Amino acid sequence: NTLQPLEQKDVEMYGDEVTAVRLADGQIYVVVAHMCDALGIDTQGQTRRMQNHAVLSDGLTWVDVLSTQGDTAQRRRSRVLRTDLVPLWLTGIRVAAVKEEIRAKLEQLQRNAARILWDAFQTGELAIADDFQSLLKAADSDTVQAYLIAQAVVKLARQQIAIEAKVEDHGRRLIELEGAIAADDAIVTQDQAMQISQGVKLLAIAQGKKSGRNEFGATYGELYRRFGITSYKQAPSHKFPEIMKWLNEWFISISDDEWPF
Repeated sequence: NTLQPLEQKDVEMYGDEVTAVRLADGQIYVVVAHMCDALGIDTQGQTRRMQNHAVLSDGLTWVDVLSTQGDTAQRRRSRVLRTDLVPLWLTGIRVAAVKEEIRAKLEQLQRNAARILWDAFQTGELAIADDFQSLLKAADSDTVQAYLIAQAVVKLARQQIAIEAKVEDHGRRLIELEGAIAADDAIVTQDQAMQISQGVKLLAIAQGKKSGRNEFGATYGELYRRFGITSYKQAPSHKFPEIMKWLNEWFISISDDEWPF
């Protein structure tokens, strides 16, 4: 099935422009072909890799993306990947597979792509079809004025929500930082926490294939027991390499698949 986006944006990412969309479930997706073009890698090959990947395949879907060529705009069926899975996909791309001049960009995207794509939708407004925009410009009625006022109110409300969320997030980070300083040990970054979480999920899926059970709880439990933590987000930063090495060795010992990190 091909999904219809509620909102579409062209996002600038380190010198390249990629198209991202928001779907009805509130999730944000990025056009795979645009990301591949930015890195100079084969779109079909990367798409096959996503389809064959237990985690990435869950976030891969088809969307009708609005494309403009000259004065003509049309919808094109495009493969898109959910943005929270973009770091997992990018970390599986070998540095040697991209040109030397693009390797720095690959590293930047691995670190920041998901955040940039998510941030792009925090202060925007719903895209409206060109023909409807024309109606708004041509008509002059109380209904149109009411609609425009409502749109302005919605935009202001969304901006306020985004500001409040950022303030709350900054407050939470400050509390976490103060706690880390008091304990004389910094915690993992958000990117590192995401890598740990994705690694645990891959490991749990691999174990589940062998046991026929849901292994997510047991895998997280073993992680917490082994490293003396209560949440992967609170893992000490100096233990991050050790945690990833442990996940890697465990995954390789039970799976024939390639470890993507």
